[in-house]
Amino acid sequence: MKQLVFIGTLVVTLSACTFGVPIGDKTGGIPTTIPQTSRSASGNPSSYVVAGKRYYVMGNAKGFKQRGIASWYGKKFHGRKTSSGEVYNMYAMTAAHKTLPIPVYVRVRNLTNSRSAVVKVNDRGPFVSGRIIDLSYAAAQKLDIIGAGTARVEITTLVPGQSASAPAPTPVIRAIPLAENTAEDSPLFIQVGSFGEEFNAINLLRDLQDANERSASITELATNKGLFFRVRVGPLYDIDEANAIIRRLKGKGFSTARIVVN
Repeated sequence: MKQLVFIGTLVVTLSACTFGVPIGDKTGGIPTTIPQTSRSASGNPSSYVVAGKRYYVMGNAKGFKQRGIASWYGKKFHGRKTSSGEVYNMYAMTAAHKTLPIPVYVRVRNLTNSRSAVVKVNDRGPFVSGRIIDLSYAAAQKLDIIGAGTARVEITTLVPGQSASAPAPTPVIRAIPLAENTAEDSPLFIQVGSFGEEFNAINLLRDLQDANERSASITELATNKGLFFRVRVGPLYDIDEANAIIRRLKGKGFSTARIVVN
């Protein structure tokens, strides 16, 4: 999972996962209370490019929630440096994510069997289409996805001082009426703009970042009318959070912000 990332003339090396547990130590766990962290000196560029696609690193992960496919990586990367500079230990509870600031602690819940685990995100990846997080061997084992290789999961960021113990399950809250054939857990997004020209989307994204809205990103949508570049915040699963973001964005002058279903 070692990738070369080019940002202008800057080359950033992305690799694999741990948070200082000595190699060979199989006891690397997560503290009972989430500790205070600070952004690592490496692995947090404002954006980077892998395989021709640009990724924008979030400035703040508070309230971040995402659903998608998780995978895992193990012995091949054991002992190699991660994007944060830490050494990957396959027996430690760590993970890789494309856009979350690192390090950050997240709870990962397997949506198939409801198992959950808290991991420290300290690496970049996975750069495979459709996958949102790469788990260490230990984390994948706890979530029971070693055999299958992948699983559908929900990621929720944790804040310093928060308990690492699993909370009681809460239902997904609908934001707007959905079609009858829409999946129960369909994510919501705040769409700020959609453009036929990528540079317009990039300019809007920069305006959002200048306004300290660093969780926004650009996604592409191919239609019979051509390719569109959408500037969005999300995915979200809570109507109160979505409405709060709408109010905040409109208060900053982004009057086109609206809630959409993916």
